[in-house]
Parts: sequence; C-alpha cells; structure tokens
Amino acid sequence: MKISDVKFELKRYEYYETFHITGSSRNVAENIEVKVFLDDGTEGIGEASPSYRVNGEIISSLFSLESTVKEMIKGIDVRDYAKVFKIMDGLSKSAPSIKAAVQYATLDALSIEIGLPVYKIFGGSKDTIETDKTISIDTLERMVQKSIETFSQGFHTLKIKVGENLKEDMEKILAIFEATKGAEYVIDANQGYSPKEAIQFANFLYENKVNVKIFEQPIIWNDFEGLKFVREASPISIAADESVRTKYDAYRLIKDDCVDFINIKLMKSGISDALAIIEMAKTANVGLMIGCMSESSVGINQSVHIAAGTGAFAHCDLDSHMLIKEEKFRGKFVQKGSTINLL
Repeated sequence: MKISDVKFELKRYEYYETFHITGSSRNVAENIEVKVFLDDGTEGIGEASPSYRVNGEIISSLFSLESTVKEMIKGIDVRDYAKVFKIMDGLSKSAPSIKAAVQYATLDALSIEIGLPVYKIFGGSKDTIETDKTISIDTLERMVQKSIETFSQGFHTLKIKVGENLKEDMEKILAIFEATKGAEYVIDANQGYSPKEAIQFANFLYENKVNVKIFEQPIIWNDFEGLKFVREASPISIAADESVRTKYDAYRLIKDDCVDFINIKLMKSGISDALAIIEMAKTANVGLMIGCMSESSVGINQSVHIAAGTGAFAHCDLDSHMLIKEEKFRGKFVQKGSTINLL
C-alpha cells in the first residue's frame, strides 16, 4: 500500500454559459487531475481547481510541483495517510488546491485497497446530501428565467450571485423571488459591497420576506471588523467565504464573532484544514456550508464524500460539475436534481 508515483495532468473544461460573479467572468476552467499510484498498481484520483482570485494560484506554477510532491510522499503507506496530510500542509499558503487533490487522491487509493468508500472513512454520517445550484450574474430577464428553470428541475435552494450594482441586485432578487415561490436562497456577493451597502441589502431582503438562508461574503475578504459589523446589524445569517482559507482564518473569525456561517472549500483549505475548521465550528456553534470552485465531477466527488461522511454541513453548494461540459461523469455518487446519493 505504499505510494510509488504521483502524476499531474491538465484538464480543460468549457462552461455551458459564461460564469459571471462580481469582478470576474469565465468561460473555461483549467484544472489539474492528480493521480497517486501505489506499488501494487492501485490508482487514487483527486483534482485541483486553482483560483488566482482567491488563492493567488497560477496553474503553470502548480505544475512545477509535480516532482517535488512525488519526492515528498513516495514510499508512504496510504494507511498512514496522516503523514501525507501533514506534508501537504506545507502547501497551505502557496498551493492549497494541490494540497486538497493529493490528500484526497491518497484517501481514494486507500479506499480502493480496503474496499471502503471514502465517505465511510470520514465517518459515514450520511449517504445522501442535497445541493443548491448557482445562478450567475446576468440581465434581470435571464436570471429570472434561469431561476425558474433550475427550480423546476428540483433544486429547492437557489444560489444567486450579486454584488456589482446594489439597486439592480434588489430588483433582480425581488423578481426571482416572485417567480420561484417556495424556493430558498443563498445570496452571494463575492465581496462586492461596502459594509453599509451589505446592511442595506440584508435589511431589504428581510423586509421583503425573501427566504434567504445565508448572505455570503458581502464585503472584501480582509475586512474582518467590517464583517463583524455587518453580522451584528444584519437580520439574516452572514457567511464568510473568501475570508476563510486556512484553519487560522476560521479561528480568528470565530473568536471575534464575525460570522454565522463559514463556507469551507477544499480548494482553499485542503482536507486537513477543512477537518480542523469543522471541529472548531462545532465547538463554537457556528454553521457550516461547503462550496466549490470550478471542479469537474472528479473534484466535486471529493467534497461530496467529505460532506456526507462528516455530516457537518447545514448547506451544500456543490454544483460546478453541472455548469461545465464533461465527456464522462466520473464521480462516485449518483445525482437526481438536488439529491446526491453516495455509492
């Protein structure tokens, strides 16, 4: 069960439609598929979905780590996966998406060797989870139409991207709310508002009785005091996303009472920090959601298994594999509408 080799492979995926969030639009995702090979030929697979916007990652730089990662973990028995996790923690600041992919690929190889799904290695708390689906920034008419279509496909929670124009965002949310009665919403500003605008928008949502579960990352990532100010003034739950990469970020936000929810993404934190954040949040009674970057079904599979295995998340935003074109679905789960069943 010892690691004999590590391989990186570039994967390129096109979006079905332009994916537009505050300050960013993209039509293509470039990911790195990571394969960890054992000496008996067993192959574990993970995926890195790099983000320059959030992590400062550049894909060419990440590729240069292939030989280094191999040297660092070659010869380790995957049953001792904590050793791999600790070594990969060294990439927490420079290459967190690679950290996540290697850590998961190691567990995937172990899972195959012992005949136990990864979600059961994490505890097997659930074998079914529910996800939302994202409506990216567009014209009012197109956002309403896409919201209606998504809701009719069985997605009971819609994640709505906002943050570029407060007045227009108010109009869009009201129109979507009127067109999708019975739905719940996660509103994600991706750092787009000032604290004053965020509070104004939160009050607007509350006063118009829009059924918002979570208002995500309303202001710039490094304004922790501003985030606390928004949380204290907001009548709806506030979540941090870009503000939380490592367990140390989470600790500070929790200690200073800045948020109601933390959005864990493996591409920001890796598996090891994600597990640490889960335990901190449980202790402090802070809510958890799990999200994604631009992962294919291979990468989303990682988060699905952690979400089900730990049972720690009040909300799952694991939809990127539905937004990009893949030749073949490769997740170890089955999905119908918003419902994901583990295999």
